[in-house]
Amino acid sequence: MRRDVFQAIADPTRREIIHLLAAQPMNLNAVAENFDISRPAVSKHIRILTECGLVVIRQQGRERFCHAELKTLKQVSEWTDQYRAFWNKKLDALGAFLEKEEQAPRKKKK
Repeated sequence: MRRDVFQAIADPTRREIIHLLAAQPMNLNAVAENFDISRPAVSKHIRILTECGLVVIRQQGRERFCHAELKTLKQVSEWTDQYRAFWNKKLDALGAFLEKEEQAPRKKKK
C-alpha cells in the first residue's frame, strides 16, 4: 500500500525521525534510541515513512540502514506554495491599505 506523504508528516514522531535521518543514515536501533516508545512502534513509523517514499532502507552487511529521501517532500512544498502566494498577495494588499491610511489626512471629530 502506497501512503500519502501528508499522512507521514502529520505525526510528530515521524517528523522527528525524518529530521534525524536527514542529518545521517541510521540503523533501526539507533533511531529507536532517540524515542521513549517501543522498538516495534518505531519500526511501524519507519514502515509508514518507507511506504510513502520518505525513507529508504538499505542492507549493509547484517545491518539495515535508514536513509531520508527528502526530495519526496517536494510534493508538500509545491502544495504549500499555492497558499504562500495567496497569503503573500493578501498581506501585500493589507500593507498597501495601511500605508494609504497612514498617509490620508486625519479627519477631526466634532
